[in-house]
Amino acid sequence: MSGREFFTTRTVAEALAGFRPARRTALEDVPLAEALHRVPAADVAAAAALPGFARSTVDGFAVRAADTYGASEGLPSYLDLVGAVRMGMAPTVAVRPGGCVAMPTGGVLPDGADAVVMVEHTAETMPGTIEVTRPVAPLDGIVRADEDVAAGAPLVPGGRPLRSPDLGLLAAAGVTTVRVHARPRVAIISTGDEVVPPSTAQLRPGQVRDATASALAGLVRDAGGEPVLAGIVPDDAGALEATLRDTLREADLVVVSAGSSVGARDETAGAVAALGDIWCHGLAIKPGKPTLLAECKAECGSGVPLIGLPGNPLSALVVFRLVGVPLVWRLAGCPVPPPEPSTPARLSRDLPSAAGRLDVVQVAVQDGTATPIFGPSALLSVLTRADGCLVVPEAATGLAAGSPVQVTLYR
Repeated sequence: MSGREFFTTRTVAEALAGFRPARRTALEDVPLAEALHRVPAADVAAAAALPGFARSTVDGFAVRAADTYGASEGLPSYLDLVGAVRMGMAPTVAVRPGGCVAMPTGGVLPDGADAVVMVEHTAETMPGTIEVTRPVAPLDGIVRADEDVAAGAPLVPGGRPLRSPDLGLLAAAGVTTVRVHARPRVAIISTGDEVVPPSTAQLRPGQVRDATASALAGLVRDAGGEPVLAGIVPDDAGALEATLRDTLREADLVVVSAGSSVGARDETAGAVAALGDIWCHGLAIKPGKPTLLAECKAECGSGVPLIGLPGNPLSALVVFRLVGVPLVWRLAGCPVPPPEPSTPARLSRDLPSAAGRLDVVQVAVQDGTATPIFGPSALLSVLTRADGCLVVPEAATGLAAGSPVQVTLYR
């Protein structure tokens, strides 16, 4: 691949909108206890209405609302207490005109009642007689039998990761297993003659431990994927191509760390071109321009997407967070990734940029002020010192000190 082809770059927005492989992971049934953050394959419908019966939302007295109209502290309504509802039991009494039934929060509404008056607005003036000092309207103090979820309505939507309240609602409906997409298997391949395993005790001159693979694995797990560390491949086109062929048979996504920048020893683009179709080789982003996006052909894995990342750790992680993480979610059946936490802030200093390029700047945030953290893209410590990052849009030529910014926070 020539340098001219490399520098025909795509914007990040174009990559997110245009590089959308059709591959999705297989479906599997998981128990509810293991379903947090998994992506349902389809809407899960309620077999019956929830809560299934009209119930009280307050401690008080079940009444006919009409019997309380006009009630006030100066002119209360007086009702006959005809019984009480016990928790977890069906009512054994009904509310007749001029009567009321004592109710606990969550109790089943007895026949004849259409509201519950709070105990704070009542008094027992004599045994068997309840004084009501505030009127209620129909449905006050109760939830209908289908007010939480109607029968047949979705309990949780397909295509959105399950959250803690979703698990509670599913449990309330008696759903104990959920059909979800399998976690995407993301194979991470590191390349380079200089790269050695993290366990290497003594480094020779020029060697570096593979830090990027471990950090990428963390991002993959955060996105609901299953990272597979596929090892380190030397700068050899044949070795890389062979590793890719083996890896693509089992992976849903392949990430190649390093080897995607222009240079005599760059073997990634050639190896990938032999196995699939390169969608782009270059993104209009700083850091991270030498990024490759491709989709492998059927003979080597049936439409397996591949991301070739820059060799510098900071650049690789910035690009994977912006482009790779949404792709992992999409493979798992989630077309719109869950939003990352963010906070508004004011920029502490002028921030220059170049039009036509997306700049991702690491920042520390304190007392509502975002302070840029600069450093070479080879330094992981720039990321570890950052609370998050901000993005300077492609159209901007910079941001002035004091500008309002939205900082994406790291978890």
